[in-house]
Amino acid sequence: MPEARFTIQWPDGQTEDCYSPSTVIRDFLAAGTTYTLSDFLSQSRLALEEASTRVEAKFGYRCTSADAQLEKIENAARAFSAADNVTCLSIT
Repeated sequence: MPEARFTIQWPDGQTEDCYSPSTVIRDFLAAGTTYTLSDFLSQSRLALEEASTRVEAKFGYRCTSADAQLEKIENAARAFSAADNVTCLSIT
């Protein structure tokens, strides 16, 4: 299963490299696009859930790395308000 890495920029300017076990992330986020924090969280949840479900369908178990990445994103997002912006800088 092809994986993808995506780099985001938080509202405070910090960047973070993130992981998806599937390129399905490209169906939910686009490089060079800025999202409100609430939209970014919604899209990330959908994308990483779909990615983990694809792993489960293929291998019989969820992807704990996708679940951990979502948890990390959600924890970091708590420092900001829902109206703040997050930019997806790249997806590789």
